[in-house]
Amino acid sequence: MRRRAAATGLALAHAPVRAPAAAEEAKGFTPAQIGVGAEIYARNCSPCHSPRMQYPESAADLRKFPRDQYQRFVNVVRRGRNQMPPWGDLFKPDELEALWAYVVAGER
Repeated sequence: MRRRAAATGLALAHAPVRAPAAAEEAKGFTPAQIGVGAEIYARNCSPCHSPRMQYPESAADLRKFPRDQYQRFVNVVRRGRNQMPPWGDLFKPDELEALWAYVVAGER
């Protein structure tokens, strides 16, 4: 058992320090969760943010939303910002997390 732990520690020591941000953040989400987020996005967000999260005219480019700012994301969705209307409590917490999973994972 100690050899395995030592070997694992050695392997980790040679691993890259940081993975790309989106990949690092997205690995905590399941494919099903990302799929639910994609459905929510398509139904509610894509009319303004476009089907591929690209920056159309005045809506924010969600591909560039900071991946370490989940609470900011939730606040903007619930309260609105600039031209984005507030969605309030329309989304349940697990739906907001699924939507975040989709945004973090990127359009597929």
